[in-house]
Amino acid sequence: MIIELTDTSSREVASALISAKRTAGASGLVLTLLIVTTDGHFDEVLEAAKASATAHPSRVILVTYVEADQARLDATIEVGEGLPGDLVVLRLHGELRHHGDSICLPLLLPDSPTIVWWPHEAPDHLADDPIGGLADRRITDAAGCHDPQDALLRRARNHAPGDTDLTWTRLTRWRALLAAAMDQTRSEVIGAMVSAAPDNAPATLLSAWLSDRLDVHVERRDGDQPGVNEVRLTTLEGDITVRRVAEGTALYQVPHQPQRTVALRRRPLTDLLTEELQRMDADDIFEAATSRLVADAEGR
Repeated sequence: MIIELTDTSSREVASALISAKRTAGASGLVLTLLIVTTDGHFDEVLEAAKASATAHPSRVILVTYVEADQARLDATIEVGEGLPGDLVVLRLHGELRHHGDSICLPLLLPDSPTIVWWPHEAPDHLADDPIGGLADRRITDAAGCHDPQDALLRRARNHAPGDTDLTWTRLTRWRALLAAAMDQTRSEVIGAMVSAAPDNAPATLLSAWLSDRLDVHVERRDGDQPGVNEVRLTTLEGDITVRRVAEGTALYQVPHQPQRTVALRRRPLTDLLTEELQRMDADDIFEAATSRLVADAEGR
């Protein structure tokens, strides 16, 4: 069922949504996912949100801002039709962009978490943003911004509990492999190196995490492949290395053990979002990494 509303109000949208749910019989939703995006990225973001809702049945509210002289709210409601939840698209025209909180608040699921996701550009102070202030957790993606390095540093400088960034989620497998390698050797790490594509934001965050956890200088080198290419931890017994050699494959080496081939694929946006929707508490390790990132940037 699809309902189109033009020049409407949040009260009318909420009423239409309740009526549609009675007809479609949708239930069992566990969270509200608010997405602030643009028309240019709308289809990609919508696809990821729908796929993640398969694992986490959600009310998905997509908010887009429309430049206009007159304030107006247009909405599209979609329930049923094989959707694992509700879908509401809100187009905020003109000055309504400054009142997103009052428009979205009546549409949030009661007694359940609210997550806000900015897939590309985002405000500097997420928790102070009108829509961001509604959320229990706030997700950004510096890699989707025009200047990923600058965006990542701004996120780090203005970090608040409940904030996270998908650059961190992209590192989940790298961090797991490196943590497993450290568990297999008792030797102290005395140096580290991260090789990655120039200006790769996840590599910058990975370097900050290693520097914070190991208390060593992390050398950055430019690689010849996209993303993170290699991580090397130097110990007194030899090097720990994880080196991507092909799409989805990496070589994994721990001192005194044979080299192994491990899976290390580039994860699609749907996987990243699904992982983040599983977590509702603050990520202390991510916060520590962002603090180290800021300290390193200010110490240059």
